[in-house]
Amino acid sequence: MPGFVTFTLIVLYAGGFWKFWNGFERTNFQRTLPNRLLLSVFWPALIIANKSYRRNFRKALKG
Repeated sequence: MPGFVTFTLIVLYAGGFWKFWNGFERTNFQRTLPNRLLLSVFWPALIIANKSYRRNFRKALKG
């Protein structure tokens, strides 16, 4: 059972990373590779901590 939970969390993390990476152009963030990479890698923490990021994350996913 712990293996299933770990696998599910990895899949959710990777899916969020991929969706944000592909929709990054629809956000208000500066279009640089380091910025895109950092915002994609830390998406779970930023969604919890930052209201502006949550809005932009939704924009990225709508495409």
